[in-house]
Amino acid sequence: MKHLLRPAALLGLLALLRTGLLDRLATGDPDRGDVPGWVMLTLMSAVLVAGLLLVAQPALEGLFQDAMARVSQN
Repeated sequence: MKHLLRPAALLGLLALLRTGLLDRLATGDPDRGDVPGWVMLTLMSAVLVAGLLLVAQPALEGLFQDAMARVSQN
């Protein structure tokens, strides 16, 4: 059975990837992203959804019960 990647080619590919990654990290690439900012954005979104759910839960339950009653009547 033929191997698609020979060991020497695989090592060369890994070396290129490693070099490119090290270059990006060393230059402080602005496209890397801001991890603490993304964490804060995710947490704030989750808190916002939970808050909206607390406020809207009675109305959503009413809509669901009304829809189920209409379906079961038919």
